Amino acid sequence: MLRLRLLTWDVKDTLLRLRQPVGQSYAAEARAQGLQVQPEALGRSFREVYGAQSRRFPNYGLGQGLSSRQWWLDVVKESFRLSGVQDEAALTKLAEKLYRDYCSSHTWEVLPGAAETLGRCRQLGFRMGVVSNFDSRLEVILSRCNLRHHFEFVLTSEAAGFAKPDGRIFEQALRLGGARPEQAAHIGDDYSRDYRAARAAGMHSFLLRAAGHGDGPEVPPEHVLPTLSHLLARIEKE
Repeated sequence: MLRLRLLTWDVKDTLLRLRQPVGQSYAAEARAQGLQVQPEALGRSFREVYGAQSRRFPNYGLGQGLSSRQWWLDVVKESFRLSGVQDEAALTKLAEKLYRDYCSSHTWEVLPGAAETLGRCRQLGFRMGVVSNFDSRLEVILSRCNLRHHFEFVLTSEAAGFAKPDGRIFEQALRLGGARPEQAAHIGDDYSRDYRAARAAGMHSFLLRAAGHGDGPEVPPEHVLPTLSHLLARIEKE
């Protein structure tokens, strides 16, 4: 059994997921404001804009004078522009409303088994924290989804100044959790940013990979979680 003191957790698609695709939620808000935009077009536009913005201004452009809020407002506006909306007043209204909506439990849902697994880990005495490539809204989102109380700290890439897979965000988490790397494990759904990056920092790690989603780099079976409910059994076997 691993002698762990600290468990760190990714959030998006590990503990929480969007209730509907971005294109659908953006299109629904556009309809509420009297605009007709196809969800599929918005989804494609969003992926293109998000990728370009992430490359041009990594980690919300913090090192280039942007705030995460402005970073997101620009992404939303440009996604609608690419989908045919050109009215600047409408774009601003849409962006502001969607920025607020993505703080809501109406937008996010807790993944099956997440709350139960977190509660059991706390009962067993593990210290726990979040390590997530996210902006400053994450604390509020976790609170509104009734998960915040499980964690001693929430470390976002915005607060840390570094985004996974940069090992410095894990180093900060270890300091916050008062643990050495070998006393800590990270749980996440991304091979490079979660599983491999945590191991490169000297930690243990587990990859959430649902059955039937086995494409990607090979990972030892004992490090794979088909569901979060498998975590404690994996820790005991290590």
